Amino acid sequence: MAERNNTVTHDEERTVHYDGPAGGWGSLRGISRIFGKEWDTPTAIETLMRQNKPRGFMCVSCSWAKPATYHTFEFCENGAKATLWELTTRRCTPDFFAAHTVTELLSWTDYELEQQGRLTQPMRYDGAIDKYVPCSWDEAFAAIGAQLNRLDPKSVIFYSSGRASLETSYLYALFARAYGCNNLPDSSNMCHETTSVALKKVIGAGVGTVVFDDLKNCDAMFFFGQNTGSNSPRFLHPLQEAAQRGVPIVTFNPVREKGLVAFTNPQSPTEMLTGSETPISTQYHQVKLGGDIAVIMGICKYVFAADDEAKTQGKRVLDAPFIAQHTSGFEAFEAKVRATPWPEIEERSGLSQGAIERAARIYVQADRVIAIYGMGLTQHVHGFENVAMLVNMLLLKGNIGRDGTGISPVRGHSNVQGQRTVGISEKPELVPLDKIQQQFGFDPPRDKGMNTVEACEGILAGKVKAFFGLGGNFVRAIPEREAMENAWRSMELTVQIATKLNRSHLVNGKAAYLLPCRGRTEEDMQASGPQAVTMEDTFSCIQGSIGMRQPASEHLKSEIDIVASLAEATMAPNPKLRWREWVSDYARIRDLIAETYPDEFHDFNARMFTPGGFYRGNSARERIWKTKSGQADFTVPETLDAAGFDDAPGRYRLLTMRSNDQFNTTIYGFSDRMRGIEGTRQVLLMSPADIAGAGLSEGQMVFLVSDAEDGIHREAGPLKVTPFDLPAGCVGAYYPEMNPLVPLSHHDCQSKTPASKSVPVRIKA
Repeated sequence: MAERNNTVTHDEERTVHYDGPAGGWGSLRGISRIFGKEWDTPTAIETLMRQNKPRGFMCVSCSWAKPATYHTFEFCENGAKATLWELTTRRCTPDFFAAHTVTELLSWTDYELEQQGRLTQPMRYDGAIDKYVPCSWDEAFAAIGAQLNRLDPKSVIFYSSGRASLETSYLYALFARAYGCNNLPDSSNMCHETTSVALKKVIGAGVGTVVFDDLKNCDAMFFFGQNTGSNSPRFLHPLQEAAQRGVPIVTFNPVREKGLVAFTNPQSPTEMLTGSETPISTQYHQVKLGGDIAVIMGICKYVFAADDEAKTQGKRVLDAPFIAQHTSGFEAFEAKVRATPWPEIEERSGLSQGAIERAARIYVQADRVIAIYGMGLTQHVHGFENVAMLVNMLLLKGNIGRDGTGISPVRGHSNVQGQRTVGISEKPELVPLDKIQQQFGFDPPRDKGMNTVEACEGILAGKVKAFFGLGGNFVRAIPEREAMENAWRSMELTVQIATKLNRSHLVNGKAAYLLPCRGRTEEDMQASGPQAVTMEDTFSCIQGSIGMRQPASEHLKSEIDIVASLAEATMAPNPKLRWREWVSDYARIRDLIAETYPDEFHDFNARMFTPGGFYRGNSARERIWKTKSGQADFTVPETLDAAGFDDAPGRYRLLTMRSNDQFNTTIYGFSDRMRGIEGTRQVLLMSPADIAGAGLSEGQMVFLVSDAEDGIHREAGPLKVTPFDLPAGCVGAYYPEMNPLVPLSHHDCQSKTPASKSVPVRIKA
């Protein structure tokens, strides 16, 4: 079995790859390419200098922390791209829509659509001419409200992406519940819902327990399935600091992501001038797709063996007092670990016993360990077991609830975690409905709403009649895209609130409206003056954000104004639902949030600009376990393979990937610099050995075909066969282009998060 550690492999020498580190001049070139294409005046530079700083605005890209002690340039390559993308001088006006039918625009790429720039006026779809035509705000609100009043509230979906502020999210959830439904799926359903479900069940808190300062106090970090260099590059700064002070960083990822291999700090003149770089990962193990449960099982097996040896000397490796006082289920878990043979662990993980034990030795030797993960753990059929196993590993040595320890899921969109905090949830048990009833004088629905997969199932079945999209590109992001687009057009109403044009705006219901909103960088002037909004970062800290740029169009409204106006147009007056008053002063919305969630948001307005944000707390960090058992629960995995399907001759495990030149479905360009892929996204990445074994050749054009056992034909391509350093039997291709290959039924068993990190496929030449 190949030893895949932190060295250049023979495969890597024969594959496309990037020889430089993350950061450095490559990062600056990536920013400058977008800068030269998008900027209009020197105020773009001024705007970037305010990004992620006190009294500035919080990045519209990822949810990484806005630290109290900040760098001169507190933005990364992707964060700068996202900001410049919003600041573009291009405008998508009614003249553009007059010149193109929707059918024509459906043939355009994601990149071409967003290149048309900022939307400027509300638009209504006219099916008779297959075009969007301008309409007034009053016309749009009145028509949408009238249509909603003709529909069963249970047939309407209120979806939100992860960029809307806490204030917008709170009102949006209030609108949906006052209207009569809990159908509030969000982008978390497609990425970290597994986290919310697993952590809630095993430690009683559905988010990570780590805070920013823990990164300075740990003795070791273990990474699973997270691409820091592309998805959260500002994380590279504390990682570099940790590596430089000798903290071992152990990484498990099928792909050798550059951000976890080496980093050159663009803010260090010395590093930039000398080309020096900091190695990040002490060990880098390329685990087989779906093999993380087996890896963690092997680490735990080594921990038990080390504890057995230590006991002969009157010592312990396990934190026995913590286990006895704070956990349940330990005996069953221990029995499972001891009974699991190493050959099975090796087969399922794709790694040797020796490689796993080298990683385990670091875990045993470290006193304070942080475990960090991304969608490489959550987007599997058995993603729940992935996350639960990682918690098991931490519990063995009491690595939750102490400074410098904990579990840290790295979230994507800038406020995707915060939306859930203030009520965006299809699960009524997660929302204080009795309090909402007391505050606003209506009885909110108590039945479970639809999550993303259930909403898609409802659309396919014809049960869903209307869809609201608060940002995002839902149609492009979901599985089973072709079938979904066909069913989508049967809905009575679709409404999209957005800043730029994307494919979801072109797959319309019988009535469709496109409502353009202001961006986060732009000034939001209301009756009481300029407004600020807030977001929650990945460490559960609440941050204020103030936009100061001139809005892209005089016709734009804020998201809060749009949501409130829709609510006013839809529902009968209620003296406790003072929508217009809340729009006039967002501080009043924050007062409502504090009233609904007093433990987390007391003194909200006074604390919103606390340097570094204010921490809303986490019970598990305090070792208060809000679980059914009242303790942190060890769980016994049902399988060692998270993929949910067996290997078979000719079947490959497909990993869907994001480029260095994109954020979620937003495509900034065609340069995946840190993987050495330029000019195209239509590639199939395979190891040289797999290319030869399949009788293929480099550069050959092929198709991928779904190998799900449901009898449905799904196909994507053509794709260019490209040699890449991946484990045997694993192939890679880009998201969202590969979404048509992901069956809607292929999701995590407990959270229904689409299992896009291990999809069964075959190759058709």
